[in-house]
Amino acid sequence: MRIVKDLNISWELGETTEIKEIVKAVKKHGDKALGKYTARFDGVSLKEFKIDISENIIDQETQDAIKSSAEMVRKFSEKQLAQLKDFEYKPIPGVFLGQRVIPIRRVGIYVPGGFPLVSTLIMCGVPAKVAGVKEIIVCSPPSFNGTIHPTILAAARYLNINEIYAVGGPQAIAAMAYGTKTINKVDKIVGPGSIYVNLAKKEVFGDVGIDFIAGPTEVLIIADEAADPQIIASDLLAQAEHDKNALPILVTTCEKIAKEVNKTIDTQMQELSTKNTAKASIEGGAILLVDDIDDAITAANRIAPEHLELQVKDPENYVDRLTNYGTLFIGELSAVALGDYSSGLNHTLPTNTGARYTGGLSVKDFLKLQTTLRVTEKGFSEIAPVAKKLAEIEGLDGHIKSIEQRRS
Repeated sequence: MRIVKDLNISWELGETTEIKEIVKAVKKHGDKALGKYTARFDGVSLKEFKIDISENIIDQETQDAIKSSAEMVRKFSEKQLAQLKDFEYKPIPGVFLGQRVIPIRRVGIYVPGGFPLVSTLIMCGVPAKVAGVKEIIVCSPPSFNGTIHPTILAAARYLNINEIYAVGGPQAIAAMAYGTKTINKVDKIVGPGSIYVNLAKKEVFGDVGIDFIAGPTEVLIIADEAADPQIIASDLLAQAEHDKNALPILVTTCEKIAKEVNKTIDTQMQELSTKNTAKASIEGGAILLVDDIDDAITAANRIAPEHLELQVKDPENYVDRLTNYGTLFIGELSAVALGDYSSGLNHTLPTNTGARYTGGLSVKDFLKLQTTLRVTEKGFSEIAPVAKKLAEIEGLDGHIKSIEQRRS
């Protein structure tokens, strides 16, 4: 990794005419377009897109891992849900303001193809279930022998999700957004994907809700002289193996640590089956040398990484000063890989500085916080004059008359 004194991060999603054409074709031609693009991009000709998961069989150890991960995510999601309640209160006599917490009716989850990313389905499906979403569908490319990997199907069955479609890419996003003869449209789409999937999510946003636009995965590690170069190197490589465009960054106050990490990365990388992907990502990453921890914190808050690790002496001393991250991993034992799979935290997180304004996927993403107003005669007499005056200022005569009508 290059060792630098300054680091500017920029990433552009861009636009492509082809994605617009795919979305438009699926919107207009439905299943016919799905078949065309599935054959073109996945090399699979399908007569039926819906997958029957009733006979799927996987080994017991894999089933247990799915169950354990899902139950940890469920516990954390239930804790989040407990903070979101219906309420009504009276700020002044006769005026009652309320909130209702209502689940989204129908949600689509996109699970990328290639490796069986079963954790994606767990991270998206469990909080949706906890939120009370009644209808959940899954779309995933037929990239395993012309169908969906059995581990993903097993996770869907465990979560009691029965609508599974062997459709991937931009065409899957368009199908979920607008519906086809086979796939009924959803109200919101969640889940990660390639740049083409994200471009499609960008294209359909507004016609349907989305979680957020996410780019390649990121990890930023803050380390001082007390950190372990072996652990740092392994954590950088763990994210680097996701994608050639993944962004691994080390911010350190210690030049010796920087050099040792670089040396260790080269050694550890040779042992990875994913070393070709990791190598490309590592070459695009960087080690940022800073004068002190204050500068490291400033850099981290500016970069706003998806994953932020504190590998320093007494890391708890710095937690409150870090404000921009998807998830913060505090101390040597808090590996990002645990957050990816088994800790209970959600690993669907913002990238490309998105952590400046949002957090990761949570139970709240599957809920609508809707408000209510109930007014008595006494309350009306208190707040109507204020509303009338502001309507007069804004020149909205209909608003004024609407208030006056209630005084007659």
